Amino acid sequence: MHVAVDVAYGADESAAVAGIAFADPSSGTAAGTIVRRIATVRPYRPGHFYERELPCILAVLEAFPGRPETILPESILIDGYVTLGAERRDGLGMHLFRTLGEAVPVIGVAKSRFRGTPAETQVLRGGSARPLYVTSAGMDEAAARGFVLSMHGAHRIPTLLAAADRACRMAERPCAPDSG
Repeated sequence: MHVAVDVAYGADESAAVAGIAFADPSSGTAAGTIVRRIATVRPYRPGHFYERELPCILAVLEAFPGRPETILPESILIDGYVTLGAERRDGLGMHLFRTLGEAVPVIGVAKSRFRGTPAETQVLRGGSARPLYVTSAGMDEAAARGFVLSMHGAHRIPTLLAAADRACRMAERPCAPDSG
């Protein structure tokens, strides 16, 4: 089983995180979805984004049945970078990989280019002229790019990554007052 995760932040100090489990990357079918709201997250600090996002991702991973120790996913896909720039500095995904004892490959799928990102990280999907940037830990980067290319969906963003994005954004929106 693989897991795609994403986090959405509220206007206050809250966040919502979604994890979508799936068995077959070429299928758009989720095996399960878990969404968690986090009441308070750390403030954003340049160069320390992982301090804000990592606890959210761990909260949703721990909510999957059989977690945390007994069942580890085959891979985790994050919205972001595993390594940053040409120097391959540690990004969010590398911190996640290390936190999980380097036992689960992490694939980072970023939508915008970080300064110095090597050209070979680019993946074009769905006829889009705008690339995704794929980095990884615990898995060869060429294999990670192939995995992302094999994922279901006719658009730039694979179906299940888009579903994780939608799920956390929907959970973070404030509820409308009851008009009944």
